[in-house]
Amino acid sequence: STSRCFPNAIKVIGSIQTMVSRGLLFKDIGSSLISVLLGFLIGFVTAVPVAFLMAWYRPVRFIIEPWIQFIRNIPPLAYVPLVVIGVGRTPQVIVIWLATFLTMTVTIFQGVINVDETLIKAARVLGAKDSDLFVKVIFPATTPFIITAIRLGISTALTTLIAAESTGAVAGLGMRIKALSNSYETTPMLLYIIIIGIIGMLAEKILKYFERKLTGWQEKREI
Repeated sequence: STSRCFPNAIKVIGSIQTMVSRGLLFKDIGSSLISVLLGFLIGFVTAVPVAFLMAWYRPVRFIIEPWIQFIRNIPPLAYVPLVVIGVGRTPQVIVIWLATFLTMTVTIFQGVINVDETLIKAARVLGAKDSDLFVKVIFPATTPFIITAIRLGISTALTTLIAAESTGAVAGLGMRIKALSNSYETTPMLLYIIIIGIIGMLAEKILKYFERKLTGWQEKREI
């Protein structure tokens, strides 16, 4: 029955003490957060300039876009064996970076190419250079897309976590979920899955706060 497959809430909460007593819970959370943050930050820092260059310079787009479209259609689980070689954090960060970079690049690129052409022409008439256009016109107009890219990037980083930590990791939420699954410890495994969901929800709340601060000038439909 379903009750035999899924532990009840009391057992799941009780497994917190079990994993803490083993000295694993906070170690795993900390390790995964470091990997997610590093992979996401590197992905964001590389995605922004690539997306802007692709949208602004046609030759760059012709060179880079086909590769991005090709690689982004491959699930992260498929290239994990190619990247995850050996033990350590670097392979995990590479997998998360690659997944988040592709997602955020496409999203930001769409934002840049959708900037109102009238604004760009008006800035040109007023003597704006490319650097002025980026700072004063394109970047502010693209901010909502950048926020969306960050939201998608964090979600991608978390969903890629289990795949990234599946080989070579010595700690982490994804690694522990696989280990607990192999040992048929369903209750703490479910706890770890819930923790990943909670981290995602907290990240979403923080992003919404900053989104209100950065894009408060925009008119939005109430939902």
